[in-house]
Amino acid sequence: MATTETIPAPTGFKPTDDSNPNFRSLSSITPGLNRTIEPVGPAFMAFARRKRLGRTFSEDDRIQAQHKVKKVEDEDDGEISEEEDPMMLARDAKDWRGQDHYAVLGLSKYRWRATDDQIKKAHRKKVLKHHPDKKAAAGESEADSFFKCIQRANEILTDPVRRRQFDSVDEKADREPPTKKEITKPSAFYKKWGAVFASEGRFSNKQPVPSLGNDNSTKEEVEEFYDFFYNFDSWRSFEYLDEDVPDDNADRDHKRHIERKNNNARRKRKSEDIARLRKLVDDCLAMDERIARFRKAEKASKNKKRDEAEALAKKQAEEKKAQKEAEEKKKAEDEAKAKVDKEQGKKAKEAAKNAAKKNKRTVRGSVKDVNYFASGEPGPKDIDNCLNDVDAIIAGVDADELADLVSKLSVAGKDGQKVKEVFTVKAAEMAGTGKVKESELKFFK
Repeated sequence: MATTETIPAPTGFKPTDDSNPNFRSLSSITPGLNRTIEPVGPAFMAFARRKRLGRTFSEDDRIQAQHKVKKVEDEDDGEISEEEDPMMLARDAKDWRGQDHYAVLGLSKYRWRATDDQIKKAHRKKVLKHHPDKKAAAGESEADSFFKCIQRANEILTDPVRRRQFDSVDEKADREPPTKKEITKPSAFYKKWGAVFASEGRFSNKQPVPSLGNDNSTKEEVEEFYDFFYNFDSWRSFEYLDEDVPDDNADRDHKRHIERKNNNARRKRKSEDIARLRKLVDDCLAMDERIARFRKAEKASKNKKRDEAEALAKKQAEEKKAQKEAEEKKKAEDEAKAKVDKEQGKKAKEAAKNAAKKNKRTVRGSVKDVNYFASGEPGPKDIDNCLNDVDAIIAGVDADELADLVSKLSVAGKDGQKVKEVFTVKAAEMAGTGKVKESELKFFK
């Protein structure tokens, strides 16, 4: 147990006339107090632990980190635990597009169904296990390539937009359709095809997704299922497979070429995906025994229900036609509105551009109005230095900052000292934020 030590309080200080001739005491100094100080807190406990066990700072930090990792691993309920593939551990972090982000975090069995909390726990567990600092503290020499894979996987799966892009091309979450040989009995048909369409249903914008059902499903339920997938509204996109677009420093034509190439590739993959899903529905429909049963019953009551079926078909056709006309009308209205908005945006952009040009002329003219801050005739060198600094300031500000500078110069008027103060303050502010190098400024320092 820690012992208590009493430390006497320091006595008060009373200056002499020699040390401060102007000193005048207003009141007497209060007497000192004795207080008891006890060593407590995590820092003292860490000191006591190192003292008791004879550890150095680095040894104690390493052992405490290992205990923390062990505690996290012991608390893990096993839901996000799976064996790590040695080939995955040796993966090159640069090839992040080709990596299975769910497998990297140990969430292969959950994939697109993994919750945010599961992703968070899995990431924490992987970081504690593969962090380069932990490996180094344990005396292991291991490249940090897989740790970078972990960070990349967490970065993508915690971003809703990028996770959706990855889920769109996650082939390991897809279910292969069964063949006729695999359908040995009706229950196998519903089980295997049901899993296929449950996997496809994750891409639907409309929720909930109807199920394939079973042998006792009604005709309406079956029709609803096939209508849903024949008119499937998919959010699936293929941006994840895009070729990297060069940065702004690259050739503009080449950049546009890559963007067009990516857009064409996305449209092609989208069309192929629609055709693939349509074939899946066709194959399932061809193997569905309920369809033949419904057709047989429908044929038996054909004469009785002919008029009702024709009326229903006509109504549906009219509704589809009306819906199509409404969509076309709305599309035309949207296009007209978009055109108007585009024109207005173009005018606003042009107005802003003209305002910026005017502001730049005003800023340059402000130094000319005050004779370039010279008391007499300014020399060419002084004029060049002044204008160069003004141009550097103009180049480093945006439209709003430029307008604000013009406003301040307007207040300063033709007072050379005030105008120079406005430029000097702005130059110092821009140098502090890194928008202009201080070495470039020769006049406004």
